[in-house]
Parts: sequence; structure tokens; C-alpha cells
Amino acid sequence: MELNVNDFIPQRYPFEMIDKIVAVTPGEKAEAQKNLTTNEWYFANGNQFTLPHPIIIESLAQTGVVAILAMPEHRGHNVFFGGIKQAEFYSEMRPGDVLQLKVSLTKLKRNVGVGHGVVLRDGTVIVAADLMFAIEA
Repeated sequence: MELNVNDFIPQRYPFEMIDKIVAVTPGEKAEAQKNLTTNEWYFANGNQFTLPHPIIIESLAQTGVVAILAMPEHRGHNVFFGGIKQAEFYSEMRPGDVLQLKVSLTKLKRNVGVGHGVVLRDGTVIVAADLMFAIEA
């Protein structure tokens, strides 16, 4: 069964930052994929072909939102990216890279969620971040 990104998150182009949902365990974790191409709007200036760090953080946040909105009690609600507790970037990301985004929810209580996300390229962690989410009541 193929999981459609648009069935989980409300963002659409150009604000939809993930291409494919690989797996989701509602309320626990989600995995998504992002294929970087030179056609991405954030590469439009033509002289910088590295993925801006805020874009990859937003991609991780959208992946975490998938895990929350997959829960029946939160389906149809809004989930907002509440902030970054910490983030570490180990390598730059460029067109041609296939990124695997994984977010595990470490805390989910009432309308607040916390998750740990990683971005992998060829099986190597290149970004790690702790994220916060606010769930509309």
C-alpha cells in the first residue's frame, strides 16, 4: 500500500517538503523520503546548490507531523512546528541526494509533542535534531 503525503499533511507545493512517506506508526514514528533536484525552488538563485538548513528542519518537522496526524484522534487537526531543541548538521545536501527522514516521537501528551529526527544519506546520519510540536486542541 502506497502512502500519499497529501493524505497526512495539509502542506502543498511549494511548502510540501517531503516527496514520499515510506512508513508510519501512528503516534510513534514516521519515515519519509526527499529526492533533491536542481528544480527545487530553494535552488533558484543558481549559484548555491546546498540545501538550506531551515528547509531540512521543516522536512523533518513534516515527517513528525505525519506520525501525529496518522492517529485517529488527531486526524484533521492542525499540528504546528513548535521549535528546535537542538540540531546538528554533519554534511551538506545537494541535488542528486536521496534523503531518508526518520522521526520518532519521544513524548506525546495532550497538545504537545517532542520527537527526535535524523536525516540519512546512503545510510549515514547527516542531520540529527530534537523537535517540538503543538497540536491544535
